[in-house]
Amino acid sequence: MVSVEWLGHSSFRISTQGKIIYIDPYIIDDNAFRADIIFVTHEHHDHCAVDNIKKLLKETTIVVAPQSCLTKLAFVPRQNLKLLGPEDVTVFGDVQIKTIPAYNVNKFRSLSIPYHPKNYGFGVVFTLAGVKVYHAGDTDVVPEMHDLANYNIDIALLPVGGTYTMDAKEAAQAVQIIKPKVAIPMHWGANIVGTQEDANKFKELVGSTCEVVIL
Repeated sequence: MVSVEWLGHSSFRISTQGKIIYIDPYIIDDNAFRADIIFVTHEHHDHCAVDNIKKLLKETTIVVAPQSCLTKLAFVPRQNLKLLGPEDVTVFGDVQIKTIPAYNVNKFRSLSIPYHPKNYGFGVVFTLAGVKVYHAGDTDVVPEMHDLANYNIDIALLPVGGTYTMDAKEAAQAVQIIKPKVAIPMHWGANIVGTQEDANKFKELVGSTCEVVIL
């Protein structure tokens, strides 16, 4: 059995009896369970939160991140830090991993400069105990998502907050493309961007296309 816990914003703890995986740990209790694997989707402070990552490390923790995070993650032992590109495939123990491009096509910090450029970060698909999970990272709807329709995604974790990522309407479009069994809205509720209203709107727009769970 796989447990999915939303820790706020884009942060999740996904676990089985024998494995604990964190994605973009942002607000972490001091006594949180230590991680076997930590995925960091890009180097922005609300995703590559150094102090929170440190709380989760044990001697064997593997940290998976893009090259953009190298400087911030210099405290991680080099043998435990795995830097991947946006379309890499690898395996750590019994966890199969594929990174997916994550970038903006219509969200800009200034003229022609996106908040999340191509090749800056990634989303990730991983399989744990037979369950295939997709965490989109900070992204818009991008062409590479069409490939995911063939992946039989069980759980898709999708940003809905807008401004820096997909909004609720765009995330609902992503569901149509990816075709997951379950979709969980994220990138809301941390006083950065996105609200409960965005999550509710996403659920309404997805309708009966798939099951939407708001955590």
